[in-house]
This record gives sequence, structure tokens and C-alpha cells, in this order.
Amino acid sequence: MVIYGVYIVSKSGGLIFNHDHNVPKIEVEKPFNYPLDIKLAYENKKIVVSFGQRDGINVGHVLSAVNGQPVTGRELEDGKDVLDMLENPENFPITLKFCRSKMTTNEKIFLASMFYPLFAIASQLSPEPRCSGIEVLEADTFRLYCYQTLTGVKFMIVAEPSQPGMEILTKKVYELYADYALKNPFYSLEMPIRCELFETHLQSLLEAVEKSGISNV
Repeated sequence: MVIYGVYIVSKSGGLIFNHDHNVPKIEVEKPFNYPLDIKLAYENKKIVVSFGQRDGINVGHVLSAVNGQPVTGRELEDGKDVLDMLENPENFPITLKFCRSKMTTNEKIFLASMFYPLFAIASQLSPEPRCSGIEVLEADTFRLYCYQTLTGVKFMIVAEPSQPGMEILTKKVYELYADYALKNPFYSLEMPIRCELFETHLQSLLEAVEKSGISNV
């Protein structure tokens, strides 16, 4: 059982803390013939799969190597343009290696800002008054658990669907936040959390839950 990450969003919708705990490294290397049956595009200084999928290669995956040579931007180590190579039938068959794209800090900030209005919409759509908003968001490969405090700060945990006790864990993370961030005289509300004690105790808490379960914490 795996916990993927922890996110804290301020009451105004800004990402003030994120911790990548155990993000799986997905890599797929396959030989290809001409023409490619997937479409590649150069976006955000990396070559990504923009259309089509096969053998574990999905849209959004990043091209990391060609014939064993690492790709930087859109070039190989010898300076050759990768996209130009892939348009030339003489370079085939060719072996391409793809990996899961790692989210940048800016992308995480953007996603946090997107979750904020979704949370508010869920509260307004509820047929019952005083709805707490999104508490669990479930997909086929993960679940996102959200706990909103009375002050509007949201604590989110992304974990495997089979990982139990995550609702309790969100409250445990809130307790650490109250003990090590809010009681820090150098921390200002709504600002990014940069507290070594908070991060150390959070890491220990996540590891303990993964090994022995939430009931033993």
C-alpha cells in the first residue's frame, strides 16, 4: 500500500505545501517502425505524447531516450534534433524510451488553484445545507482525500485506492501543521510552509502508516 503525496491549500486557494512521498517511476522502452503510430509534440521544453497510446505508453508521457541516448529538450547528446530524426524513414527501426512526466512546482500550483473552485462547486451542488465539499475523489489508480479545517485550509492526501485510514491521516497531518507550522514564530499565515520539523515529522508519519497502518500511529 502506497501514499503518493500530501498537499496543503490555503483558504484563498493557493498551494502552500506539497510533499511527493512515493511517486512511482514509470518507464517504457519499445522499438518502433516507420511511421510512428503515436503523435509527439514539443511542449514546455520536452517532447511528449500528444495523441495515441500503446504498450503502456500514454498521452502525457515524456520521450526520455532514443536508441539509448538521453533526450534533453528536443535534442540528443550529439546535437541531433529528435523530431527531425523521427520524420526520416532511414532512421527506423528505432527504440524510444518514455517516462511519466514529473510535475513542476508551477503545475502543482495550477492544479491546487483548480481544485479550489471544484470544492466550492461541490458544496453548492449539495441538496443538503452546510455541505463539507469534496472529501474523497476516486479514480481507477488513486484516491484523493481532502479535509477542510474551520479556517478554510485544505489538507489533501493522494494514495492507492486500497490504502485504509486516509481520512484519519489527513487530520493527523493537520495536527502536525498546528504543532510545527502555526506555532513557529517565523511562519506567516497563507505563506508557503518552510519548516524542517514539520517536514521531518510528516515523513515519519507517512512511513509509519505505510508500514504498520493508521491504527498503530
